[in-house]
Amino acid sequence: MASPRSTTSSPPSDQDTRKALPIDPIITTSIVLVCAIAVFIWNRFSPGIVALGVTLALYFTHTVTFEQAIAGFGDPIVIYLAGLFVVSEALDATGVTAWAGQQLIRRIGESRTATLAAMMLLSAALTALISVNGAVAALVPVAVMLAVKIGQPPSQMLIPLAFAAHAGSMLTLLGTPINLLVSDLAVDADARRLGFFEFALVGVPLLAGVIAIAVFLGPRLLPHRSPANAPRDLGDYAETLAGQYSLDAGDASLSYEDGVTEIVIPPRSPFLGDEVYPGMRTESGDLIVVAVNRGGEHLDKATLRVGDVLVMRGAWESLERQAAHSGVLAVDAPDQVKRQSVVLGRSSYIAVAVLIAMCVMLAVNVVPASIVVIAAAVLLVGLRVITSSQAQSSISLTTLFVVAGMIPLSTALQTSGAADKISSTLVDRLGDSSPYLLLAAVVVIVLILGQFLSNLATVLIVAPVAVAIAQDAGVSPLPMMMGITVAGAASFMTPVATPGNLMVAEPGAYKFGDYWKLGLPCLLLFGIVAIFVVPLIWSF
Repeated sequence: MASPRSTTSSPPSDQDTRKALPIDPIITTSIVLVCAIAVFIWNRFSPGIVALGVTLALYFTHTVTFEQAIAGFGDPIVIYLAGLFVVSEALDATGVTAWAGQQLIRRIGESRTATLAAMMLLSAALTALISVNGAVAALVPVAVMLAVKIGQPPSQMLIPLAFAAHAGSMLTLLGTPINLLVSDLAVDADARRLGFFEFALVGVPLLAGVIAIAVFLGPRLLPHRSPANAPRDLGDYAETLAGQYSLDAGDASLSYEDGVTEIVIPPRSPFLGDEVYPGMRTESGDLIVVAVNRGGEHLDKATLRVGDVLVMRGAWESLERQAAHSGVLAVDAPDQVKRQSVVLGRSSYIAVAVLIAMCVMLAVNVVPASIVVIAAAVLLVGLRVITSSQAQSSISLTTLFVVAGMIPLSTALQTSGAADKISSTLVDRLGDSSPYLLLAAVVVIVLILGQFLSNLATVLIVAPVAVAIAQDAGVSPLPMMMGITVAGAASFMTPVATPGNLMVAEPGAYKFGDYWKLGLPCLLLFGIVAIFVVPLIWSF
């Protein structure tokens, strides 16, 4: 006798669920992409929340698998960015960024045009040796400091800094992994390898064009906006205190070990009623009171009241502990004063040495970039250049969430066939057109996809198509390779186009819609060079 059919059913598998929901993944991916752009522009939600929402939408519509949905959080670029934030914090905390800014100001003055151009040149030069992300991370604190010193909001400096880094990636073979990729693809397509400085034939005019656009159009196209936590210019802090409180030079001088700070006695302070006078030491003995002020009057001795101001001198660590006490209010955080005002010391030189070693390792490319940067971050903490808490607080979780959350969208554009669909449709439409028109087609594809996909992913998708087009047309693949390389560097229109763009969003207080205004003329410049100038240098 046949056994009765079991009435117990197992939960549907992921594969069964996908069969039950026959939604075209290309349509789903396109809808999620359009919705993400709209919500980013709406700017009502944190970019990190929007990016995580993109991941969830792609997973629950079965466009990506669970492994693909969470892959972004373990992606090397996320680890790489986290390490760069720590390295940047070390340079800032040890006064290196302030010193670099002071040197730049000393040599070029406080002109907005000269400062912006010099900052962009420095960004491009550093990118040519390491990477876009590394250069941006290292120079964001410098740019913010320079903006404060010349009386400009950081929003006028930081997008140009990132855009110059993109242009700088076209100066050498090491500027971006894309350059190495297209050079290898050119060899595989029976063409020659591209030279180390050959990219500069278009890179130099592109950089000059981006600088000109930022200098002349930036004041009108970029927002005049400062973040809520924008630093004040504290470069003349010691001189300011000496003049305000009639102090001797020795009482207000700053060194790498010792500094001064102002504190105010607030209501309900436990210090109310204490007797203080200039020259006295605190109970711990590590701080000295150098001035007492009440209502603008300098006092030789006082019983503390609400609103009294004390100027105290001692080790920076002791000043920071005193400023953090609930019974006082610091006028300026000692940590910020130290970053901007002191001379370089032992930790500064260690931070610079670690940065140089990191750049060399990134340039020779013998160890994965994420490993190099994380090793540098660990070394900086291990050598006590910065504390663990400083390292942790320096990492922008919003930036990491956006990058990690948008990686599944990049995956979906590739695995769903959406990117290939765009490429093949354009090529099929053009057929056996002239090589210039075919070049224009692949350049336009890269320019569009590159605003939402990573540069490398975009070029990986389009490069094989470009090689096939060149072979079918019987022309050299070199102009195709260089055209998509130039177009791949033109990630200007959105903050999610590259991590470098995203890294300047928070310190520049940028919104999603701020990028395209200056980005559009830069994009047009790169498109024109890719389509019309590249074939003049690398002929078909």
